[in-house]
Amino acid sequence: MSDRLKDMYNQEFLKEFGERINAVYSAFPVQKFISEVMDETWEDLELKARMRKISEGMGKFLPEDYEAALMILFTINEECMGFPYMVLPDFVEVFGQGEEHWELSMKALERFTKQSSSEFAIRPFLLKDPVRGIEQMEIWSKHDNEHVRRLSSEGCRPRLPWGVSLPVFKADPAPVLGVLMNLMEDTSLYVRKSVANNINDITKDNKTLVLDLAERLKGVNPFTDWILRQGLRTLIRKAEPKALELFGYADNVRESIKDAVIAVTPSVLSIGDTCEIKYVITLMETAPVHLRIEYGVDFIKANGKTSRKLFLLSDKTVKGGTKLTGVKSHSFAELTTRRHYPGQHRISLLINGQELAAAEVTLNP
Repeated sequence: MSDRLKDMYNQEFLKEFGERINAVYSAFPVQKFISEVMDETWEDLELKARMRKISEGMGKFLPEDYEAALMILFTINEECMGFPYMVLPDFVEVFGQGEEHWELSMKALERFTKQSSSEFAIRPFLLKDPVRGIEQMEIWSKHDNEHVRRLSSEGCRPRLPWGVSLPVFKADPAPVLGVLMNLMEDTSLYVRKSVANNINDITKDNKTLVLDLAERLKGVNPFTDWILRQGLRTLIRKAEPKALELFGYADNVRESIKDAVIAVTPSVLSIGDTCEIKYVITLMETAPVHLRIEYGVDFIKANGKTSRKLFLLSDKTVKGGTKLTGVKSHSFAELTTRRHYPGQHRISLLINGQELAAAEVTLNP
């Protein structure tokens, strides 16, 4: 079985999906649909390109009238659950952006998101008409269905992974924050995770705005506190002083640490090998302190420069006088998201964003 995510779209899926459409619209030619989609370009297409190919194939064999085509899809969408069926909202994105279709397309995205997700498909509508789009998000943020409420947050994330970015909301996230305010005490963890991710996106372009918001809202509601803590995670990782203060991290951590040591064995290894990182942290006899302990690897890039990646070891409140020890394995195996290059790699021990100890390893080809 293939481990490529894009291969969830295959002949078996297309046949099953095509037969579902054919069961309610007998003019839909299943085999022609499969042949149209899986043409000579298919194997080279990535996930979203395959999704788009399926949407375009549906458009070729469903009625040309957009409303009529949607009525057919409405009869089967409750059977079409899960990530692969994001082809349904994608169909709306491809064929439903005309001004005359706005209301119907919003109805369709609201309906389809309950079984899969319309988070990507809504974004072109937001880009085309941000004011009207945000008004729709406001409506969805008060919906009784958690999937629709999540859409109101996930769909307007300024930096949604895999999604088209929303520059208008990177520049001015105030309309997005207006939507999120309706969700800050949401009882659904599914929704709260999305709100936190949206806030984390906003911190990358407008950190002061988010820090001010967090300062006003912290302590109002436990659900809100959870969202804010997750939403400010990037600022906490970067040791942003105000973020650390808001969530009780020691700001001048060096005053609380008596000693910090990190050691890496072996000190010489090859690409593909694994090393062992050991650390010892001894605290002064002080009041309990909240510590975020990480190790950072300064990876050598192809151009010879370095780029640091942080890895979390612990995040907890610790009593004064405590000695913390730990061992962590780190692999230098090649990944699809990271290539390794030979040379001297610095491995640092960081506490609340401050580097307190370091060691080096030599990575050979």
